[in-house]
Amino acid sequence: MATSQSVSNFAAALKQHYTNERIENMVYKDNPFLAMISKYEQFGGENLKLPIKWGNPQGRSADFSLAQANKYASSISAFLLTRQQDYSLASINNQVLEASKGNANAFMEAATNEIDGAIESASRSLAIGLFGDGSGALGQVTSTDGTATTITLKQIDDVTNFEVGMTLQFNATKTGSSGTVNPSSTTGSVVSAVNRDTGVITLASVAVVADDYIYQIGDYDAKIKGLDAWVPSTAPTSTTFFSVDRSVDPTRLGGIRFDASSLPLEEGFIGAASRAAREGGKPDICFMNYSNFADFEKALGSKVSYVDEKINPQIGFRGILIHGPRGPIKVIPDQNCPKNVAFMLDISMWKLYSLGKCPKILDSDGLRFLRESTADAVEVRVGYYAQLGCRGPGYNVRIALS
Repeated sequence: MATSQSVSNFAAALKQHYTNERIENMVYKDNPFLAMISKYEQFGGENLKLPIKWGNPQGRSADFSLAQANKYASSISAFLLTRQQDYSLASINNQVLEASKGNANAFMEAATNEIDGAIESASRSLAIGLFGDGSGALGQVTSTDGTATTITLKQIDDVTNFEVGMTLQFNATKTGSSGTVNPSSTTGSVVSAVNRDTGVITLASVAVVADDYIYQIGDYDAKIKGLDAWVPSTAPTSTTFFSVDRSVDPTRLGGIRFDASSLPLEEGFIGAASRAAREGGKPDICFMNYSNFADFEKALGSKVSYVDEKINPQIGFRGILIHGPRGPIKVIPDQNCPKNVAFMLDISMWKLYSLGKCPKILDSDGLRFLRESTADAVEVRVGYYAQLGCRGPGYNVRIALS
């Protein structure tokens, strides 16, 4: 049929335009942690076993018989990673495509706007998730207008997580009570305006109270386990994390927590680096929010030493170089890092495991566009199936800032 042939031809054109390199450049340009982390793109099967040795055998004593009588095997655990899916869809009216026939540039530009947007939405979701705890929370409400047509974010810097057109849901409990999100799982409340100076979000009327957590529809407890899950703010309990009870050694299995809230930023970073060194860690990257980075930059004054981190010839990030007890550490601002928290990492311990490119245009059938059954339009689907993994949580530090 003519319509099918048109969609097929358009998909063929997009295969040349949207190369993997082009998509990666779009994904990485504003997301330092996502850009810098190693990638493994063959995460097939049911799960991925990520073993970690966190204790040596303990059959040791100055007395041979006692050493023999008190042998204790090496402590080895395995995180069983499972993939988390995430999708970003967009539609393009067929009349726009038809009207562009005979003009290749206009034809591509009409579709590129929506495709680029879908890729960038998936990228932002992934980049935000890499710093999150898997709950999917994008922020928290500090106040409402009484009729709940506007909400004010508890942390204004979280406004980067919100866009006009998003459909939001709310929950008093950040995680663990799936099914109680408000509004219901199929409706939600659409954002009509975002004030990026005040953190005020305008949306359709909804029952919201102060301290409610905010989610994009369908995300409750459904995002990848990011840094906030691997190195949580409090020591892990016996609740298993990817099948591992981290309470038996909360540091080696759940990372280091360092309180620098009462220290100058530079002293806090040096203290955190020293704490990591004590545990055998050698952190080389520290991510923090732009607001905190600006405070750090101003505090250093004339002592500031800048450093550039190049990902490829087109993409790089500028940070500040500090020196820890086990080598230099690059402090890099990342808009996705929560305010008043810094993550000092041994970046070699971390990897993003995915089933194919992450994110990517979902075109396993060879078509990058699908005809919509109920509209004169075509649909592009972007998504990923991935999980964050760490081979040495105990070498990484979560730093509480003022």
